[in-house]
Amino acid sequence: MTVATAIVVSATFIYNDIITIIMKSLIAFYSRTNITKKLAEDIAGKVNGDIEEIVPKVNYQGKIGYARGGKDAITEKIIDIEPLKHDPQDYDMVYLGTPVWASKASTPLISYIKLNEGKFSNVKFFATAGGSGLDSTLEQMEKYVSIKPAATLALTTKEVKKDLYEEKLAEFLK
Repeated sequence: MTVATAIVVSATFIYNDIITIIMKSLIAFYSRTNITKKLAEDIAGKVNGDIEEIVPKVNYQGKIGYARGGKDAITEKIIDIEPLKHDPQDYDMVYLGTPVWASKASTPLISYIKLNEGKFSNVKFFATAGGSGLDSTLEQMEKYVSIKPAATLALTTKEVKKDLYEEKLAEFLK
């Protein structure tokens, strides 16, 4: 490697780090079992972003909440959520995260997207699932946001629980 090449490579890394620092990011997510929350917090730490945990006014905890969540996701029901701390239009990048419910995005996340309709200029999507439905969930999110995401990340519960996602996360955050 020549000195000139080394300088260009170093400058590129510095430039990318500066862009990451300057870019204002919001990580908005819903998590019923804290799997998606773990991933959201990891993303926030790596991009130095603000976190917006979406809190539904509907109880989705326990077995009855699980069943209610599946039913609400299938019908794409819009629900009330607790007041938000951050306005997504104030951010350069908004990361939207959800667990998969019945092969769809969680009802609280879809409700958040509807509440903030037209406020997203640049987005990345992340989803977690115990099994299948990741692709259809990401497609549904794109339909509701009405813009193509800059990147998507789909992980299984197992990958998140066992911290088996560093390479995928690094690619997602580029």
